[in-house]
Amino acid sequence: MNTKEIISKAQQWIKAPFDAATQKEIQELLTSDSIDLTDRFYKDLEFGTGGMRGVMGAGTNRINKYTLGKNTQGLSNYLLKSFSGKQPKVAIAFDCRHNSQLFAQSVADVFSANNIIVYLFEDLRATPELSYAVRALDCDAGIVLTASHNPPEYNGYKVYFNDGGQIIPPQDGEIIGEINKVKFEDIKFEANSDLIHIIGEEIDKKFAEEAVANSTFNDTKNRDQLKIVFTSLHGTSITMVPRTLELAGFTDVHIVEEQREPDGDFPTVASPNPEEPAALKMATDLGDQIGADIVIGTDPDCDRLGIAVRDLDNKLVLLNGNQTFLVLVNALLKKWKGEGRINGKQFVGSTIVSTPMINELASSYGVKTKVGLTGFKWIAKMIREAEGTEEFIGGGEESFGFMVGDFVRDKDAVSSTLLACEIAAQAKNNGTSVYAELLDLYAAHGFYKEHLISVVKKGVKGAQEIQQMMVDMRNSPVTEIHGEKVNFLFDYQSSVCKNLITGEETTIDLPKSNVLIYQTTEGTRMAARPSGTEPKIKFYFSVHTELKETKDAQEVEAGLDQKIQHIIKEFKLN
Repeated sequence: MNTKEIISKAQQWIKAPFDAATQKEIQELLTSDSIDLTDRFYKDLEFGTGGMRGVMGAGTNRINKYTLGKNTQGLSNYLLKSFSGKQPKVAIAFDCRHNSQLFAQSVADVFSANNIIVYLFEDLRATPELSYAVRALDCDAGIVLTASHNPPEYNGYKVYFNDGGQIIPPQDGEIIGEINKVKFEDIKFEANSDLIHIIGEEIDKKFAEEAVANSTFNDTKNRDQLKIVFTSLHGTSITMVPRTLELAGFTDVHIVEEQREPDGDFPTVASPNPEEPAALKMATDLGDQIGADIVIGTDPDCDRLGIAVRDLDNKLVLLNGNQTFLVLVNALLKKWKGEGRINGKQFVGSTIVSTPMINELASSYGVKTKVGLTGFKWIAKMIREAEGTEEFIGGGEESFGFMVGDFVRDKDAVSSTLLACEIAAQAKNNGTSVYAELLDLYAAHGFYKEHLISVVKKGVKGAQEIQQMMVDMRNSPVTEIHGEKVNFLFDYQSSVCKNLITGEETTIDLPKSNVLIYQTTEGTRMAARPSGTEPKIKFYFSVHTELKETKDAQEVEAGLDQKIQHIIKEFKLN
């Protein structure tokens, strides 16, 4: 889009139907010839792997009352067409971010103005509770106003369908089609307050009880002896995690007080993302101070968690997302096996960029692994398609998200926190530790080591650079990684897996996605994926080797780390 087109688009925002504050904001940008104007109008916000997410402000490429209203009007039109035989129902939740409650009310107003029944949470709630509420209240859709772990200037809009999972094809395309038909003047903002019902405690209670039922084991004793440090990182998890821990019998819980209060500025961290070690520093410092057994922190909307446990030298160490995934799934598999519930009709869910070791682990229990694209909506799709024929045990992805059972159809840091504490309590009761059990898994199935690099590229130029990086890797694939021949290139955008040695091509039976994965003859993997919700491109590395004895783990891990660093240099990403 050229400058003239951008100015013309912006000028539409300095008159009706936009309110005075919006008109003033855009007029000032036009008058000052601000470079920011281009970023606000060069495109419309789109749905990515986690819904629609962006910086708040006026403009088509921003989160505001009108872009949210346009999406909600389009979704309303879709629901009214899809459920024409009844009055549709939606549930709405929101997080701690600036304007989240205001946006949630505005979205509720639009739905109600379209004769759609709304269940609106009374105050901020964890995202997984919204997923649960959609099914518990027999809703046709759900909305969460959140930008997850993005910086403070962001907000977002996640859309869920009637199964409690985020929208997937064909619904997403059909909804977008309806949204694209909507003009800003078509949005109905005049609420029908009779159709808006405030919800809260009754759903909280049911959700907490379900979380405990799915994430605790009947034979675990002395939960009150496990010393836990927890931080909500100023987010929504403070509304539910302490409550469920107490309900399960974990009473020795120490909350990082400086991070207890919900705050959209996230004042004590550079990034409220438990994937970042710095985000959990205050929690691990407290853990060291009081001798905690386990430290857990969640992101602002409580769908991701980071965990620190004691290593063999009794030092707190952070587990990465894949390690936590393995520990949680192993516990669930062991539980199902002990109860005699594994009969060949069970599965766990994973993603194309998560550790391949999960396949080895599940297979050792006689359980299959289903692998989908990045994002829990694809795991929710697996569950929906398998209902009545197969049972879902649990699932996860490398980016610190996990699902325990299918009562929630999105990643859930509430039940995952409970399960992690249950595993730690059981290990302590048995005279071992979470870390020691992880090493036992490596000894049994091979030591897998993964690493992630995110390269941030902001604005129009950044988006073009990311696009070019993907084009170059597609059109000029590398043939060797760290001296190992690359035998497979998985291109999920063209749905083709090409054997670079023989030239043979096979079809990838997954929806198209802009992801590339190189795999060598030795099993080393490198994946590249532009983020669907942030201005960055992500590179995922996975290497593995044999671990003969757990006492050699530190040396073996150091060797794998060194290998990853060499690969990063090869790709000139350091």
